[in-house]
Amino acid sequence: MFPIRDHNPSEKVAFVTYALIILNISVFILTVTVFQTDRDLAKLYWHYALIPDRLSSGDNPLALITSQFLHGGFLHLAGNMLFLWIFGDNMEEEMGHVGFLLFYLAAGVGAGLAQYASAPSSNVPMIGASGAIAGVMGAYLLFFPKAQVDVLIIIIFFFRIIPIPAWIVLGVWFGLQLFSGVGDSGQAGGVAYWAHAGGFLVGIALALPRWLRKGATAFWSRTDGHPPHPEARYTRIDSRIPTVRRRK
Repeated sequence: MFPIRDHNPSEKVAFVTYALIILNISVFILTVTVFQTDRDLAKLYWHYALIPDRLSSGDNPLALITSQFLHGGFLHLAGNMLFLWIFGDNMEEEMGHVGFLLFYLAAGVGAGLAQYASAPSSNVPMIGASGAIAGVMGAYLLFFPKAQVDVLIIIIFFFRIIPIPAWIVLGVWFGLQLFSGVGDSGQAGGVAYWAHAGGFLVGIALALPRWLRKGATAFWSRTDGHPPHPEARYTRIDSRIPTVRRRK
């Protein structure tokens, strides 16, 4: 089940969102072309990834920022950039370009600290933009809970795009991060679940003052929980695999 787009894209150019996507892709290309050996990657991660044990020693706090722009593989990068593309433009339009950039980086720092708190003596490097993007998703949930998000459902040869309210998509995602984090403390399984969950909550907390100034639930009443734009028209995509009906 993969979110692929929302129904209310922003009407203004999301310069910061696009710049972040380009920057992350550029850093990834540089990483795979220049740092090709395990030794090279180890040096890269030592200097720029977030390593909790080093942070506990007061060493390299800047890694809370630099780690947000490193990715461990193409799928890691692609998944993060897809989520940023879906949810980032509306939040950038809501917060403004500079405000959104500061929010994004702060959410990423909060996510890194959440992962650090789960295992402060860990030597496992943490990399990726997912914590910052989780913050964007948390803010999106607060501002636009009823926005329709198209989700691609894939079951073997069956696939279909189904619109689902954002509060369900994001709520289920957050619940999975909490559930997975309880059973995988310290990123032992290769995924920083506590960074995801922490970033999500930090994003809500950072966006809360602006939401309250907008009128809180009165803001939802005015917008019906959707971004204030006309709904986009998308061509429906269904599976061409014929449905096999059960015989009576």
